[in-house]
Amino acid sequence: MLARLSIVRTRSWNWWEALSGLTSDAILYTLSAVFALGLGLWSHEPAQWHWGYLAVGPYTLCAVVAIALSRFKLQRTSMVRVGLLALVLLGSVAIPLGLEARWRIAQPEVSVITRTGVYLIEGINPYHSYYQHGHLVNGISGIPSYESFFPYFPLMGVFGLPSAETHIGKGLTDARIAMSLLTLLAGCTALGLLRASGDKKIRVAQMLLALPTGALFLSTGGDDMPILALLLLGVVALQRRQSNLAGISFGLAAAMKLTAWPLAVGALLVARTSKDRTAWHHVAAWTLGIVVATVAPFAVRAPWAFMSNVFAFPLGLAGVSSPAASALPGHILTTIWSPLGHVLAPVTFVVGGYFVTKYVRRTWPLTLSRMLGLMSVSFAVMMCVASATRIGYLIYPVNFALWSWACQVQVERAPALV
Repeated sequence: MLARLSIVRTRSWNWWEALSGLTSDAILYTLSAVFALGLGLWSHEPAQWHWGYLAVGPYTLCAVVAIALSRFKLQRTSMVRVGLLALVLLGSVAIPLGLEARWRIAQPEVSVITRTGVYLIEGINPYHSYYQHGHLVNGISGIPSYESFFPYFPLMGVFGLPSAETHIGKGLTDARIAMSLLTLLAGCTALGLLRASGDKKIRVAQMLLALPTGALFLSTGGDDMPILALLLLGVVALQRRQSNLAGISFGLAAAMKLTAWPLAVGALLVARTSKDRTAWHHVAAWTLGIVVATVAPFAVRAPWAFMSNVFAFPLGLAGVSSPAASALPGHILTTIWSPLGHVLAPVTFVVGGYFVTKYVRRTWPLTLSRMLGLMSVSFAVMMCVASATRIGYLIYPVNFALWSWACQVQVERAPALV
């Protein structure tokens, strides 16, 4: 069975590689149009179905143009693909984001970040929760309980500062605008520095920004996008052996959200200097320095509330129903028998840690490409066993896998994890 799957995978990959750039783009944009239409028709989230209806047209147009142009022998195919990419960004990101920001249509995390910006301006600690009758309670009335938590690190609150300063929560002061600007800045810088072919750079840009894996989140919520862009910049810095830049990039991402930590830790395994010496201490010093400097004042001020908001709530251990609880195996099993919510993640971490350690020892020294592949698999597994997590977090392992391919110097045949 495994042999057949391997053959199918190899043939599928060879078929995909044999396609021209414009043909593969046409396929991706067609699939994106179908996804956008489906989201528009069936999603119950206003921000999502608005985006779906707005994005289906641009995706369809670019798919038609790409398939039409693929029939001609163009001399500058890369420039045409970049032009179509820019058109997709305009139609699937810029216009929907501008309209949704104007209409004040957003996913709950946007209002959470906006409120935190107000707290930071007024010098109020954004972490405040307590136990009442055996249940974790966050003391903000008038909003859903899950929306009253701040499941990020303090630095994420800076995206709410424009609206806090102006007292205008829509338009250019929308937190998504600030998050999108940082995503574009870090992402474009990383793509410019990435040592890869033009085709690979275009594919990385498509996945990060233009396809629904990026465009949907930039327009509707956005909090994962600056994290991914900073992580990509850190990965490129590792590739170019610039440990200080890598540490700063990973540090900023890790000081915003817990989802950045796995790759920030994995970076320590492959950080090297230009003289091929280990540079993990440089990366670690910058990362820890930024995290401690931005987190410590808040964690010391209210340690229990900080732990409850940042760790217990997003991991589904707070006893609070969250819209992030997608129907993944961990959530389903926890729903059947609630004590599993406290067992699945730790057991998976221990067992997975054993196999990861075994894999690293067998492939040492670990290359950047293999580390990214390992992080992709590990992130996907932990996401599936978490009792409360968003299906949208799949953008992390998908991007990590793509970056692994983009950073390959040559075809690597890594041993299996088992």
